[in-house]
Amino acid sequence: MSVIPTAVIQLCSRKDRTENLARAEALMAEAVRRGARLLALPENLTYIGEDVKEKLAHAEESTNGPGATLLRSFAAKHRVTVVGGSIPLKAQTPGKVTNTCLVYGPTGDLLARYDKIHLFDALIDPKNAYMESRLVEPGTTPATFVMDGTTMGLSICYDLRFPELYRLLGLRGSSVLFVPSAFTRETGRDHWEILLRARAIENLCYVVAAAQSGDHGGGRASYGRSMIIGPWGQVLAQCEDGEGIAMADLDFSRLEEERKRLPGVRNVSIHELR
Repeated sequence: MSVIPTAVIQLCSRKDRTENLARAEALMAEAVRRGARLLALPENLTYIGEDVKEKLAHAEESTNGPGATLLRSFAAKHRVTVVGGSIPLKAQTPGKVTNTCLVYGPTGDLLARYDKIHLFDALIDPKNAYMESRLVEPGTTPATFVMDGTTMGLSICYDLRFPELYRLLGLRGSSVLFVPSAFTRETGRDHWEILLRARAIENLCYVVAAAQSGDHGGGRASYGRSMIIGPWGQVLAQCEDGEGIAMADLDFSRLEEERKRLPGVRNVSIHELR
């Protein structure tokens, strides 16, 4: 099996979609210059803001919108695979959007679409209340795609707290799990790395987690610490604060050796799935 040089792109998206996309493109180009063939971007790639009307205005009509177009054209131009974090697409329900991860391959083809299933409705503390479901229509279907013969599974941010989804992706053959995120500072400090490493260990998979980092305005801030984790739970690469890139090789012969040592998903009892 192949080795895939992989990059996580860490951003601090704000209200200006054009600026957000320009910064993302510049960092992606730098990752390609360093040899990345698989690039992962964070949740809320194109826009982070608090105004509901603005959020709806930034929702793309289809996969021909500005965010999706950048992802598709970049993948085709540089002959790489891009896991596009997430962008808002207009939902079937009026006044709502989907929180959607689009994956484009080296020919510019859409390899997968995943709409975030678990929505972040949480009261972290009196100053930090979130109600994602007010604006976002949840997805219903797990999603995977194949790169170089390897199955890879998709998730977004709050999904990380629901191990059943990752078990299902593992049982569908995933060797890599993507977790584009905008984890809050309050939860990220205590939960981010622990949960990512747990998902890797449970499923003996690589975990590729690109995150937002820093202050987005309007009192919202993200924890950052984008990272790539090996199937044994090791942190292979990590971003510090602010925007940047972290890279690591996904070595699938090594993964197979580790799965021989500890079968993991292959030992799941059918009773656990009922």
